[in-house]
Amino acid sequence: MRQKPTIDFISLGCSKNLVDSEMLMGLMEAHGYHCTHDSDNPQGEIVVVNTCGFIADAKEESINTILEFAQAKTEGRIEKLFVMGCLSERYLADLEKEIPEVDGWYGKFNYKQLLEDISGNEKCGVRSENSPRKLTTPPHYTYIKISEGCDRHCAYCAIPLITGRHQSRRMDEILDEVRQLVQKGVKEFNIIAQELTYYGVDIDGRQHIAELIEQMADIPGVVWIRLHYAYPTHFPWDLLRVMREKPNVCKYLDIALQHISDPVLSRMQRHVTKAETYELVERLRKEVPGIHIRTTLMVGFPGETEEDFEELKAFVRWARFERMGAFAYSEEEGTYSEQHYDDDVAEEVKQRRLDQLMRIQQHISAELEAEKVGKTFQVVIDRQEGDYYVGRTEFCSPEVDPEVLIPVAERQLTVGNFYDVLITDSEEFDLYGTTIIL
Repeated sequence: MRQKPTIDFISLGCSKNLVDSEMLMGLMEAHGYHCTHDSDNPQGEIVVVNTCGFIADAKEESINTILEFAQAKTEGRIEKLFVMGCLSERYLADLEKEIPEVDGWYGKFNYKQLLEDISGNEKCGVRSENSPRKLTTPPHYTYIKISEGCDRHCAYCAIPLITGRHQSRRMDEILDEVRQLVQKGVKEFNIIAQELTYYGVDIDGRQHIAELIEQMADIPGVVWIRLHYAYPTHFPWDLLRVMREKPNVCKYLDIALQHISDPVLSRMQRHVTKAETYELVERLRKEVPGIHIRTTLMVGFPGETEEDFEELKAFVRWARFERMGAFAYSEEEGTYSEQHYDDDVAEEVKQRRLDQLMRIQQHISAELEAEKVGKTFQVVIDRQEGDYYVGRTEFCSPEVDPEVLIPVAERQLTVGNFYDVLITDSEEFDLYGTTIIL
């Protein structure tokens, strides 16, 4: 009997997409397939590309990746090509017409059908609650997706058009998943959602994120919990008590603020004001001493004036965010801003503003990282790279935040273990340290 083919998954975009790939890979392997992930030179007979469709750059990357593997199929280097995820959820009809080399297109929510189509078995697509994810991250950390979709409808954002309304996972299901992953050796859990703070509202009208994180923190073996993608409007203040009182809940919050000017916030339909945003940042720092805030800001939104941008620069200088990213507005079809506003800020102006904002943040980041020199932090080791072990403090999310470099020659460390590290030097973003022998 012919052995089942190897399937190579290529995951693009955010960590939420990565979780979807891991779920499908686990389902595939439960039915006898061997799955690999993001290999540089896929050896599998079948390739599945999980796409991102959030902004123009992400869509371009997804299309280029599909075309690359379509060419590989034409040349006989792979047998079949399937595409899933956000891009095909949104542009299915157009993509089917434009790239006929793809054997099957799937959105974000019908991935079980992909297994049925590959196997030819209509009954195998039913995923049991106990089907494990196949983790693609290092074995000591992972991502936990607690909900899907978003009800916020910001003017510029295409996410609700792709994912639909907010749907929370059951709390007992999430906690069971964490317990199972702890048994597999996972120690660090990065909690993700399109809108973390809305968790539970679709179930009974109340925000349950604080309750969920508190119960998760009480699970033996959970060393770190880190929170991603909160929203500033109607922030659940009881979450700050949990962050303050539970030592394994990292003092880290990823909360996209986007802008500070009242006219821009209003046009963005963020339902928050400048004064409320300043108050939010002050309260976060007061109630959770030492918190590291990661935020995302946007420049060049329709109607943004030089005065609006000056307000944004002043806000960044005042807030001194430990982690900050920024991007220039790009018009996304189907969004409120695309239908109702003119994209009236010139591209060169957007780029100038973006460069100015990031220069301010680079100086702030360098100063804040330098303040850590001479202090001791708990660090998890992610990997060995050349002459250094590379790790992170609780204030650093995998792949996107500063890292701690520790000389390999100093002593032997174990990937996935936690060590007390004295910070000896800093750069603009990364730190250098030495382990403390107790």
